[in-house]
Amino acid sequence: MPGNSQRRGAIRKNAKGATVGSGGQRRRGLEGKGPTPKAVDREYHPAAKRARKAAGPGRAGARSGGPARGAARKGKASSEVVAGRNSVVEALRAGVPVTTMYVASRIDADDRVREALKAAGERGLPILETPRGELDRITDGAVHQGLALQVPPYDYAEVADLLDPQAPGIPLVVALDGVTDPRNLGAVVRSVAAFGGHGVLVPERRSAGMTASAWKTSAGAAARIPVARATNLTRALQELQKAGFFVLGLDMEGDVDLPGLALATEPVVVVVGSEGKGLSRLVAETCDQIVSIPMSSAVESLNAGVAAGVTLYEIARQRAATGR
Repeated sequence: MPGNSQRRGAIRKNAKGATVGSGGQRRRGLEGKGPTPKAVDREYHPAAKRARKAAGPGRAGARSGGPARGAARKGKASSEVVAGRNSVVEALRAGVPVTTMYVASRIDADDRVREALKAAGERGLPILETPRGELDRITDGAVHQGLALQVPPYDYAEVADLLDPQAPGIPLVVALDGVTDPRNLGAVVRSVAAFGGHGVLVPERRSAGMTASAWKTSAGAAARIPVARATNLTRALQELQKAGFFVLGLDMEGDVDLPGLALATEPVVVVVGSEGKGLSRLVAETCDQIVSIPMSSAVESLNAGVAAGVTLYEIARQRAATGR
């Protein structure tokens, strides 16, 4: 009869094994997982962040041209992937910090690939041979041509880090208000380094960050000049004013022309707004002076990188003329 396991030739098969009991799974699920870790041992707990801050971030090496900054303390920062042979070579030439270089399996080696491999080897970077399908996934479908770099999140400084009494010269900081092009940020970092500035300040929201593009435009200056990020730019400027800085905003309708800037020899923060909207209302109200750059009437405005460079040059020239 069907289902009669006693008939001749019938064999009872237990494909799924024993059906009685849970095999200890329920018992193991009820077992404890040990004591709750202390607050300072939990990476994202405020107590752990305060402990790391008290221990010091150790940025001295990066400012003196040593290893570039590592993972960012801010939660919004994330790593970046640079894809494409030209982009990879340019990033390596510019000294952009890199954690890993990915090379497609059976790649056709041309001059760019050979230069990238040589540069990565000289820097001691991990080089991973990666299937093209996996490389497509890592680069999110970008045209990678068999080469890609993993760039770590930038380690932003704090506003207090810009108040370094040991820094040589009169304090000079550039703040960006609503500048969203990372190439402008990189150009500003480069100008700050060229004219003896001490740092750059950017807001967390609606602002360019230190991406690989900003690193490349800075031409290596990002390894020496700290970039601080503030939750609220207006409050950060007020904090710098309390520390003795004068805040100078750049605007076409400024009350003071740049050549007549009397505050050039004082500790100053130069605030540069976006090319289209200029300074935001609250930031403009916080400024001690609004300064304009004399221009031909045929030119409406300068982009943030150029405006900052012109202003920093004039400040450096006046300081050199007075011997300060």
